Amino acid sequence: MDANRPLIASLLDQLTTVIVGKDDVLRDAVTCLLAGGHLLIEDMPGVGKTTLAHALARTFGLRFARVQFTSDLMPSDLTGAAVYDRQRQEFVFHPGPLFAQVLLADEINRASPRTQSALLEAMEERQVSVDGVTHALPEPFFVIATQNPFEQIGTHALPESQLDRFLMRLSLGYPNRRAERALLAGEDRRDMLQRLPALVDGTRLRALQQAAGAVTVSDALLDYVQALLEATRDGRWFVHGLSPRAGLALLRAARARALLQGRRYVVPDDVIDVLVPVAAHRLVPVSGAGRDAAGQLHALVQALPLP
Repeated sequence: MDANRPLIASLLDQLTTVIVGKDDVLRDAVTCLLAGGHLLIEDMPGVGKTTLAHALARTFGLRFARVQFTSDLMPSDLTGAAVYDRQRQEFVFHPGPLFAQVLLADEINRASPRTQSALLEAMEERQVSVDGVTHALPEPFFVIATQNPFEQIGTHALPESQLDRFLMRLSLGYPNRRAERALLAGEDRRDMLQRLPALVDGTRLRALQQAAGAVTVSDALLDYVQALLEATRDGRWFVHGLSPRAGLALLRAARARALLQGRRYVVPDDVIDVLVPVAAHRLVPVSGAGRDAAGQLHALVQALPLP
């Protein structure tokens, strides 16, 4: 058994005390963090998206910042700005909330496309440029963005280029009856969050991420991933297929899922487990498919032979 497995199990156990009845979503969220990717949570207001972000930050011992995205939010509200210091007689950079280790971009699709695009450099390059000067972001750096359904008033769809920067998209959904009863009868989640201990710190998390990156992928498994990518591109299932960058993201997530399971090698089930959260937001089903992207991916997996 991998030596990291007891620690990962304790991380998941702590998260389940706050987010009740959503074990699969929590596994995916921790997988995303161990893979070093950014997370998009799409769901109705009030189902626990913000609580999940807080719980992840506290459990992993990371510095946290929250930005409520609104229609009048400016890019400088995220990145910070250079302000003239009369005493020093020079411009001094004042960092914005992007310089946290975990940034919760709450209701990201309520901001204008200009402000949404300000996240792109930070998410991809782990740095921001202000007035021609580049500033490195802290390590680790993790964006958790939430968005409401597009049919709600005042929302702007994220462009494909920004969707592609998120390693995973998840949905919490309504709790089942038993979980909701525990929420109604239990302690306020905000009070619980205040008492959550940090089980790891930034240095330990970086070590876990490096361990995930070192998980072995066999040639046969690479053949299977390539077959999946090629199947999405043949025009039968989707309008456009997955890009090479999406293929790399799928492998990163599969490696992290293997680590989560206590293995140092990837098996096909790891790839299948993370395929929908990694790929569905990057794909548009062909006309007349009768299924959403997730449904198409499930059908595609059934049609492909396992290695």
